[in-house]
Amino acid sequence: MSDVPQFATAEYSRKSGETLCNSCQQRISGAYYLLNGAPACASCVERIREQMPRDSHKSFVRGVLFGVAGAILGLVIYVAFALATGWMVGYVSLAVGYIVGKAISLGSRGVGGRRYQVAAVLLTYVAVSLAAVPIAISLHKQHRVVQQQPAQAGDQPPAQAGDQPPAQVNRSAAAPPTRMSPARAVGLLALLGLASPLLALAHPAQGLIGLIILLVGIQIAWKITAARQLNISGPIAEPVAGTPG
Repeated sequence: MSDVPQFATAEYSRKSGETLCNSCQQRISGAYYLLNGAPACASCVERIREQMPRDSHKSFVRGVLFGVAGAILGLVIYVAFALATGWMVGYVSLAVGYIVGKAISLGSRGVGGRRYQVAAVLLTYVAVSLAAVPIAISLHKQHRVVQQQPAQAGDQPPAQAGDQPPAQVNRSAAAPPTRMSPARAVGLLALLGLASPLLALAHPAQGLIGLIILLVGIQIAWKITAARQLNISGPIAEPVAGTPG
């Protein structure tokens, strides 16, 4: 969260004989703490402890819901980019991982941890892999339209003397294929979509590159949803002036 001070590195100024708090920049008299390696006064340490987001079932559910929305947004972006450009660019997976990770972090209000990371990994993989389904359906429809265009009504061959009228064709020999239920069709498409990153390995070079990029996108989502580190040590006694530190 932007309102929570971050102490990733110890960057502070210290004059001879005094220690400054890295948060409020005030001189520390007496004992002080080290907050992620940087000196901090007791009041700032207590304030930062109170501001740190706390994990709860509500924050996790809210984070997952935001993550689902982010995954849907990432899927739409992936599909739209592929259909608009005609390129299946795996680098879009990086954007999907970032969107999902940020969405979960926003929904949980900065709370992170292992279960948030697992949710981010699953949602990123699902968004990227299922994007292959609408792309494949769109390409299939375009292919059918191209095949049907040359077949015009005036191009039909003339009827032969021995030809039978359509009503006399043996219908048993042209039985319609068995229709699949909509639920089963959706389930099958979903399974094929989830397996698409692995099925792409049928073309080793392209498939392996796409899988590696997907793993990098997953790693981005994993890092964004990691738990915030707050290492506090102390209190440390301030050395007396003139005493070797």
